[in-house]
Amino acid sequence: MLVAGVCALAQIAAPGARPIPDPGALLEEAKANQHKLDEIRENYTFHMIRRTDDLDKNGAVVKTTSFEREVFFVNGRRIARLVKRDGKKLAPSEDKAEQARVRKVVETAIKAGSRPTRSPSRVGEITDILAVVKISNPRRVLLKGRESLAYDFTGDPHAHSSDLEQSAAKKMSGTLWFDEADRQVARLEVRFDADFHIGGGLLANIEKGTTMEMEQSPVGDGLWMQTSNAQHMDARLVVKKIREDIHVEDFDFKKFNVAAVQQVSAPAR
Repeated sequence: MLVAGVCALAQIAAPGARPIPDPGALLEEAKANQHKLDEIRENYTFHMIRRTDDLDKNGAVVKTTSFEREVFFVNGRRIARLVKRDGKKLAPSEDKAEQARVRKVVETAIKAGSRPTRSPSRVGEITDILAVVKISNPRRVLLKGRESLAYDFTGDPHAHSSDLEQSAAKKMSGTLWFDEADRQVARLEVRFDADFHIGGGLLANIEKGTTMEMEQSPVGDGLWMQTSNAQHMDARLVVKKIREDIHVEDFDFKKFNVAAVQQVSAPAR
């Protein structure tokens, strides 16, 4: 960290070097851009594969499961249709039942009307993390061939947290990469520096050492989307110990015609 800081200062002081943007101003700009992305995301349909590796106490994989879902939004509500389990398509009878379930969920969402936009809840979600962190130690780096700005961050204990995710984010630290041209979060690496108790620790406990890595990528027309999310989870749910690696990949983003949902059917593949 000391070497990186010295390099960053040398770059700032170098004749002709572009100045590093003010951290506070950059963070506010990134927050605004991320909120826009969360809203835009709800106008798209995409596929999501979630693979979970259950680990034993030594970290060895004892079981792997995966689910592929087609995700879309109706009136701000996230709806996911299961299309594959462990890499295999659903049997015709199961697929029929799944489509019937989705139709009912869509009907409920249409009747309920719109609600305030809120992107899918994920512990460590980018929007929640940006809301409650302080950034420092700026440096310019290349990330996937694009000029980026990297910052270290820590949770701000004095920041106001409006929900459980933001309260959890205040227990985190890590590194943020911002795409310099588009002012978007391109990568995020986080770790829990302390246990996070849910329900005073009676309901669940996310343990120190839990880590997450998230990436957002340009998917065309200047649009960025979250494309991967990897987590190493050490937690306790009531009395059950959970140790697992989770890998989530989002892909195949397509503009979703919300009017088509009025037909009460899932979006066409």
